[in-house]
Amino acid sequence: MRTTRTAPSRRSFLGLAAAAAAGPALAACGSGSASSGGGGTVKFWDMPWSTPAYNVAAKKITEAYKPSSGALKASYQITQWNNFYQTFASAVASKTGPAVSTGGGFQVFQFEQQGAIAHADNVIDALKKNGQFDDFLPGVLDPFKLDKGYIAIPWQLDMRVMWYRKSLFDKAGVAPPTDWPSMLAAGKALKKISALGFATGAGSGNSYANHAVIQMMLSNGGGVWTPDGQVDLMNDRNLEATEFLYELVSNGLIDPAAVSYTNDNLQAQWKDKTKAGYGLYASGLDQSIGDTSGDLMVAPVVTGPHGDKATLVFPNNIMMYKNTPSQQSSEAFLVYYMGQLKQYWQQKVLSGLPVFKSITELPEFAGNANNVRIIKEWQPIAKTFAARGTALNANIAVLDGGQATTQFAQTVITGEGNAKSALKAFEASLKSAIKS
Repeated sequence: MRTTRTAPSRRSFLGLAAAAAAGPALAACGSGSASSGGGGTVKFWDMPWSTPAYNVAAKKITEAYKPSSGALKASYQITQWNNFYQTFASAVASKTGPAVSTGGGFQVFQFEQQGAIAHADNVIDALKKNGQFDDFLPGVLDPFKLDKGYIAIPWQLDMRVMWYRKSLFDKAGVAPPTDWPSMLAAGKALKKISALGFATGAGSGNSYANHAVIQMMLSNGGGVWTPDGQVDLMNDRNLEATEFLYELVSNGLIDPAAVSYTNDNLQAQWKDKTKAGYGLYASGLDQSIGDTSGDLMVAPVVTGPHGDKATLVFPNNIMMYKNTPSQQSSEAFLVYYMGQLKQYWQQKVLSGLPVFKSITELPEFAGNANNVRIIKEWQPIAKTFAARGTALNANIAVLDGGQATTQFAQTVITGEGNAKSALKAFEASLKSAIKS
């Protein structure tokens, strides 16, 4: 089985908001103060995306890089998630940071606004020449293509999909939902056997309720933004989706205690084979909780009442910085690194989804039926938090995991007020947060 993540696969608002308040004068912690040009190397900062086995593999890949004549070698450093944005912000401000890095899903947009990011168009051109550009899954590059060019390169996907426990559905005598009416009917049937028809959580560090409420909007053709990026929460599709969530709550399909559930609490419900019957979670849930028996399965895509289909995806990216001993060397290393990504799935040290079609065809990945279903059915309809547009931006960091989103999710899953009042409060809070 694949090893599980020990840290979230995309970290954004909480660290970004703290850094915005504290400013880049914060001291970098640990070895983050080392110069990006120390020793004439391209410094690559990476995050602990999974168990230590992932970072061991990443270090080997980095140190195995053999640059062409005149180009620089690369060095590898792990940067911890704790206070990660402050670490990056301080290092970028003092010009002691990395030349290339992974990191929070939206940090590249923050640093691009500060003029610190080197665009990746030359890398894209190189990937076109070596054939990898055509290997990208549909749509994964779109969020990073701005008017001025490509801001970063995606390297793995954090997908939200619906999961169900087959034995509970069999016991309840219902089929997995394919639309909203069958979701409600299945939830009622699961409730009769004391199982949850919509497992989620909104406690400390748990953003699954946040993602669930936005995912339901997207799957109804709605979204937080207009296509050009303006806040638009009060549209009819969002109202309809929120009303449906209130209906799930009123029928007792969401655990009343979910408002305080951490991710550990939510995983415990999925591990309990009598509790969580259906709900939204990341890809790799079966591996994460150690249940690869085949009983825990990716559910069919649910079609909204107007025929819409969508889910949330967080495309994790690799970014380059202007503070580098050699921009050409940074680009050459990144091209090399993208060509080595398959090793993570071959070694089963990463539970995120690959961005390349060829990796999804590897036996180590395709041997899992849930992986196959996600790539075949869910990835083609996946949208980012930017929907109804496509390009990500710094404002979306305020949406993802922000207090406005958390308050909205908690309001909805506890059934407080009504859909219209909840959306109004969400819109006002989000607009205020963006202006500040």
